[in-house]
Amino acid sequence: MDALTRLHRSLAGGDDEELQEESILGDTEDLCSLSPLQRIYAFAACLVAGLALMILSFIVFGRPIKFAVMFTFGNMLAVGSTAFVMGPQKQLRMMFDPVRLYATAIYVGCVVLALIFALWLHDKLLTLIAIICEICALFCLSYIPFARRMVSDLMVKLCDTEL
Repeated sequence: MDALTRLHRSLAGGDDEELQEESILGDTEDLCSLSPLQRIYAFAACLVAGLALMILSFIVFGRPIKFAVMFTFGNMLAVGSTAFVMGPQKQLRMMFDPVRLYATAIYVGCVVLALIFALWLHDKLLTLIAIICEICALFCLSYIPFARRMVSDLMVKLCDTEL
């Protein structure tokens, strides 16, 4: 088994028989003509560029517009980099899977809020809070097993209209 197939399986999340038979170019082979090595290079380039933007954004934290734009686009580049490996369709299917739906909704909402707080309100504190929530939605709600359940229960309690 080559390294590219192992990377694809680890990102796709499993060792199913179906995944073993499916090639890495499965659902995206017709979309572009990148070779598997070029996809890995594009993945690495987007990931490094995204991480660099996120790290460099803290240099300009005193300017909320620059900070929010750099951090948010860096974050989106880093998250979107896996689309080169697993394909955009599969990534979107995984993001909108019922298990990850709350995390995705909170993440997208926080991205939008961070840009609104920075670009229109020019509020450093609200921008920082939105960025922290964005990071928590990305990492905590996606990878900590009981965090999704707690947020789900909280959302049901907050949004439940029955008494």
